[in-house]
Amino acid sequence: QVQLVECGGGLVQAGGSLRLSCAGSGSIFRIATVIWYRQGPGKQRDMVATITSGGNTNYADSVKGRFTISRDNAKNTVYLQMNSLKPEDTAVYYCYANPGAVNYWGQGTQVTVSS
Repeated sequence: QVQLVECGGGLVQAGGSLRLSCAGSGSIFRIATVIWYRQGPGKQRDMVATITSGGNTNYADSVKGRFTISRDNAKNTVYLQMNSLKPEDTAVYYCYANPGAVNYWGQGTQVTVSS
């Protein structure tokens, strides 16, 4: 069983920065690929960034060069550093993992970027 808990969201002005955290329980989290998704108002849930257990990363084109995903396996935590935020980044951000082919989602954290 894995539980994912996100934190770090909030209200920020355009151009500002936030760092989201996804804390996972269970040792299996350390070998899981973790994905950050986001869902804006009236939009579908989209992939933002991915990190494998070995640290390989992938980003949506819309966030490349602005967002950085990283992980600290000693702390069972994955981070999403978000810089140069834009109003269109406003969304609920979720972390996701599926170790052992079981899907786990966090509860989400709201990010609001004002213009």
